[in-house]
Amino acid sequence: MKWGYCYLSPGVSFVRCPQIFSVISITKKIPITPKSYWYSSSTFSDSMNYPNSEVLHAKLIKNGCVGIRGNHLLNLYAKSQNLEKAHKMFEEIPQTDVFSWTVLISGFARIGLSADVLGLFTKMQDQGLCPNQFTLSIVLKSCSSNVNDSRIGKGIHGWILRNGVDLDAVLNNSILDYYVKCRCFGYAEKLFGLMAEKDTVSWNIMMSSYLQIGDMQKSVDLFRQLPGKDAASWNTMIDGLMRNGCERVALEFLYKMVAAGPAFNKLTFSIALVLASSLSVLGLGKQIHTQVLKVGVLDDGFVRNSLIDMYCKCGEMEKASVIFKHLPRESSMMNSEESCDDAVVESVSWSSIVSGYVQNGRFEDALKTFSSMICSQVEVDKFTLTSVVSACASAGVLELGRQVHGYIQKIGHGLDVFLGSSIIDMYVKCGSLNDAWLIFNQAKDRNVVLWTSMISGCASHGQGREAVRLFELMINEGITPNEVSFVGVLTACSHAGLLEEGCKYFRLMREIYGIRPGAEHFTCMVDLYGRAGRLNEIKEFIHNNAISKLSSVWRSFLSSCRVHKNIEMGIWVCKKLLELEPFDAGPYILFSSICATEHRWEEAAKIRSLMQQRGVKKNPSQSWIQLKNQVHSFVMGDRSHPQDTKIYSYLDELIGRLKEIGYSTDVTPVMQDVEQEQRQVLLGYHSEKLAIAYGIISTAPGTPIRVMKNLRVCIDCHNFIKYTSELLGREIIIRDIHRFHHFKHGHCSCADYW
Repeated sequence: MKWGYCYLSPGVSFVRCPQIFSVISITKKIPITPKSYWYSSSTFSDSMNYPNSEVLHAKLIKNGCVGIRGNHLLNLYAKSQNLEKAHKMFEEIPQTDVFSWTVLISGFARIGLSADVLGLFTKMQDQGLCPNQFTLSIVLKSCSSNVNDSRIGKGIHGWILRNGVDLDAVLNNSILDYYVKCRCFGYAEKLFGLMAEKDTVSWNIMMSSYLQIGDMQKSVDLFRQLPGKDAASWNTMIDGLMRNGCERVALEFLYKMVAAGPAFNKLTFSIALVLASSLSVLGLGKQIHTQVLKVGVLDDGFVRNSLIDMYCKCGEMEKASVIFKHLPRESSMMNSEESCDDAVVESVSWSSIVSGYVQNGRFEDALKTFSSMICSQVEVDKFTLTSVVSACASAGVLELGRQVHGYIQKIGHGLDVFLGSSIIDMYVKCGSLNDAWLIFNQAKDRNVVLWTSMISGCASHGQGREAVRLFELMINEGITPNEVSFVGVLTACSHAGLLEEGCKYFRLMREIYGIRPGAEHFTCMVDLYGRAGRLNEIKEFIHNNAISKLSSVWRSFLSSCRVHKNIEMGIWVCKKLLELEPFDAGPYILFSSICATEHRWEEAAKIRSLMQQRGVKKNPSQSWIQLKNQVHSFVMGDRSHPQDTKIYSYLDELIGRLKEIGYSTDVTPVMQDVEQEQRQVLLGYHSEKLAIAYGIISTAPGTPIRVMKNLRVCIDCHNFIKYTSELLGREIIIRDIHRFHHFKHGHCSCADYW
């Protein structure tokens, strides 16, 4: 029977045959021999599932070839992730060698069973077999899954050195990658310096390590020294810079990559699209889309999802919908692993489009699409649900979030710690702390993620002492806090003015838990000192911790200067901040506000003039309120709302009534040297006042009013809302860029410090 040709040599096979699965039927007529097995093993290893492996196994047993070709059959089972059969096959092999052990170890490593990997590695050595470089690379990769304990990996590295194992580039890179993942950056730097042979992967690992710790300069310097920059090197830098909040620098690198010439791969396209969406640069996104079509990679699920996400975040929902509607259908010929990957990609596509509708205020479309997703029997996994819930949290749309939560309960999806913490976060960010408490109290398994969500929630809502109580309770229950937990408790101390407790937790984090403080921890401490009026201690704190390059720290410092009306120090801090962020509007606005408060109009005018010269534009203040699945947005002096006449009429009437009980317009936030009456007009129609007025006339008496704002609440609006809550007996909840303000009976949860 002439069916094809098979030229065999160890590890190589060249095959021509009409269709791959015909081999099974052919084996009925042509006996499988040890030699002909090479064709079957190499051809099927990546494509056939384990029932077919069992057919082949039976044929080998029948023909007495198991002992000879056991390793290859073991490889089939391991690659198809049928580890039970693989282990059984391993035990049937008369004489296991390094290859046998490596195949079995790699099978367990592939699905993340690191404890089994280490157990097998130990048994292998007990049998007197010396692992090769490939075995050691697999074991080290598996060790890196436990980033909290670097002793095992260090022990393996020591074993390699003691036994004189030849350190090729692959093994060296595995050790280097292990140290980086375990955050042992000193070891990684030393190893990188000693490596005689460095390839592009080695350089990429080290650049990635510096990007992880936020050292942009070292990563850029290393990149410049890299002799041959491939697409992976550029991807590492662009993605790392973007993750560190340096989107503009990342964009410069993207343009340099285009000029340098390495062809974009699929990952480059995905990263570039994420960059375009994070900067909301629609033009760049469209250019990348054009290149995606030219190169022909639109069929890649990750690239396609990045395109959908980019158009959603740039507000182009129609274009996102067009790409979404042309999703390819799953092929029935796919193997189970490919089918599973495609199902994940499809699920992400659906969740991206739903999240996009939420972010763009199209809540009815979001609900319809979410319902279609369910009707289409797309797997609504926990990732999808978490993504949709997170979108509701970001937009602050409570009613839609409640409907999604109701669906989760209806289908019986168990609330694991991640989905549970997302729902808690959603209720927290939508201003309903009571609902968040309900979910937290119902949770059976509370890990550090769930505890941290609740601690951070209490902190952002001004319940600092309650957050501290929760933190202590978490530690007493034996749960180890992580860096995010400490951000939560330090924020709580800052908002509640608990200076002594905050300093205690900062020391505890460093000295007891060995957590290296990040930008957020330092910023919390500066805010804490600032609330207490200890401005000179802030200067010492910045100097002692060498954090003068963290802009968030200086921004908090400048805010403290405003609160305590320290103009001279405010000038000094403002200069420092503008050196770091010359194109951020925040410092200009804040310092101008400080000058206006003290009637130093000339200095206020100078800072505004500098802002104009540099082309820095202030984000317009915007507030929004959700009523009956519809979001109503307002800007200062907005007349676009259908009920604008009614809103303004009621607001004027309300301000008059508030003045009768003691409210007076605080004109200090107005940064122009204008007459008192003009300043009152400028302040009277701020966006949050318009949103609150609309909420009052559109809801029943006693209904809580929830308003979201994209900037910080000004002093006058804060006073206005306090008096309104007292006069009308309404609870008013405002979410600004920093925190929540709960106004009730004439008082605010922030205690007038924000």
